[in-house]
Amino acid sequence: MMQRAYPHTAAFRFYEELNDFLPAKKRKRTLAFHFDGRPAVKFAVEALGVPHTEVDLILINGVSVGFDHPVRHGDRVSVYPVFESLDISPVVRLRPKPLRRTAFILDVHLGKLARHLRLLGFDSLYRNDFEDPTIVALSVAQQRIILTRDRHLLQAGVVTHGYWVRANRVDAQVREVVRRFDLQGAIRPFRRCTECNGRIFPVDRADVWDALEPQTRRYYDAFFQCDGCRRIYWKGSHYIKLVARIQGYLASE
Repeated sequence: MMQRAYPHTAAFRFYEELNDFLPAKKRKRTLAFHFDGRPAVKFAVEALGVPHTEVDLILINGVSVGFDHPVRHGDRVSVYPVFESLDISPVVRLRPKPLRRTAFILDVHLGKLARHLRLLGFDSLYRNDFEDPTIVALSVAQQRIILTRDRHLLQAGVVTHGYWVRANRVDAQVREVVRRFDLQGAIRPFRRCTECNGRIFPVDRADVWDALEPQTRRYYDAFFQCDGCRRIYWKGSHYIKLVARIQGYLASE
């Protein structure tokens, strides 16, 4: 079967971590995009394998453009990731303004990461039965950043904030997300329930007395409870281990 010949060609170059989405042989080099008609540059970017949520700046022939700008024959297109420290306000920024609060929704592959982000105090919605359409809908309705191991999830047109997690090990994933979204200064440990994502508040011992084991009653006086699932927390031996883990995350930044 003969492959269709397209009449037009544009040159695309992806920069920095956007190359993670490309096959090894296509990284950090100019790619030819063949097309007919006048496709939007957003279509071209995703056709080449890069989710639009990862992109913050596109230059066509040196001029910044929006996602809906058409690609023409002979165009040279430069595609840049989200900028952490460089001010690009004078040009066309492709993503909406940063969300006023940091809240995540995670796909089914990232349950451990969800628990660790909750430990650090971040609102992290996760259920192992969430399907992709549900994740997208909740992301839009609740203005949550999608964290996923499935890059195709980020290609849904209505998604505005999302990130493809590169690391495989959960400790590395936590460091990656904290670094990517510049969250080190926003870490507030032990304010979220690691089980259900509810908020944790101090509670009078008398209010939870009947739910405590005899040894817990004997050795601990300060208790906290989730306002969602009602799970009870206290600073037992596990607390020291968790503090050490959090300090490790902070030290790595």
